[in-house]
Amino acid sequence: MAEFDPSVPSIARVYDYFLGGKDHFASDRALADRMIEMAPLAPVITRENRQFLVRAVTWAASQGIGQFLDLGCGMPTAPDTLESARGVIAGARVAYVDNDPVVLSHLSARVAKGAPGVTVVAGDVREVAAIFDGVRANIDLSAPVCLIMGYLLHFFAPEAAGKLVADYLARLAPGSYLVLSAIHADSEAADEGFGGYSSAVASVYNHSVPDFAGFFGPLDLVPPGVVDARTWQPAWEEPVSLPKREGYVLAGVARVA
Repeated sequence: MAEFDPSVPSIARVYDYFLGGKDHFASDRALADRMIEMAPLAPVITRENRQFLVRAVTWAASQGIGQFLDLGCGMPTAPDTLESARGVIAGARVAYVDNDPVVLSHLSARVAKGAPGVTVVAGDVREVAAIFDGVRANIDLSAPVCLIMGYLLHFFAPEAAGKLVADYLARLAPGSYLVLSAIHADSEAADEGFGGYSSAVASVYNHSVPDFAGFFGPLDLVPPGVVDARTWQPAWEEPVSLPKREGYVLAGVARVA
């Protein structure tokens, strides 16, 4: 785990700022403002991603899934994975994985206050074997698990992202579910924004829709498939025409056979 230095901004805390949280520092807010200059929709689509994850976790729990592995979970934001899952299954278990020291501190404090069935793992999501070793105490890997990789894969090149997903899927029991989401944009101006972000902050990739769909490999996608996150099993009952935008969140859920 990296040592905490408040002068060094954190993507997790920037997202917390976008979501209206309070767990961020001046360096995070400065980076967030730079990101908004490059991509004004950043706070909007970050909120849309969170809303999608809540719906996806709630849906998976409604299918009887009582175990959740949340990779690169970020700052706990209500409702988070635990609250969403336990809204359906009171005894749902969650393993949170992150490498941000502030994220880990907040999650560990939550466990210390008495959150049974919750494990916090400090680790790099690329160290797949180590992550699974860390969650075994709380997660029964012989039973179905909902694996969440939300807002994560755009930090990996397409080939690396596909391999990372496949490495995790290879360790999941049949009947598990995979939840993926990533930032996407459809214009040359947006591509420039991705390039500017990569130069100023961290490498980020604008995965094409076919590449993103390919990350699910041979799995069966849950309807409506790979879509704009706003339209994945939304709360509204009647069809809604959403305004076309350059940037949005690609999202999907699939079942492990």
